[in-house]
Amino acid sequence: MNGPKLTAAEQEYTLAALHFLRIRVGTWRLLAKALGFEASTLKNVRKGVNRVSINMAYKVAKLACVPFDDVTSGRYPVPGTCPHCGRGPT
Repeated sequence: MNGPKLTAAEQEYTLAALHFLRIRVGTWRLLAKALGFEASTLKNVRKGVNRVSINMAYKVAKLACVPFDDVTSGRYPVPGTCPHCGRGPT
C-alpha cells in the first residue's frame, strides 16, 4: 500500500522552493547532496518523470529551516524574496 501523496499544488509549491534553494546553494548537485538525494532524483522530479514525495518536501523544509506546511502551501519562499541575498520584498 502506498502512503499519502502531495497534491499537484503542493508539488508545484515544493518545486518552487527547490528552484529557490538551488540558487541559494549554487548547483542542483550541491542541493541534492544537501537534501540527501542523488542528483538524478532531483533531475527526474524537475522534468516531471517522478513526483515530489512527502519525504522530499520534508527535507526541503528542514534545509530551509521553515515549517513543512510553509513549503507545501507556497508560503516559502515569500514571493519577491531574492534567492541570491535572501532580502525580502519591500
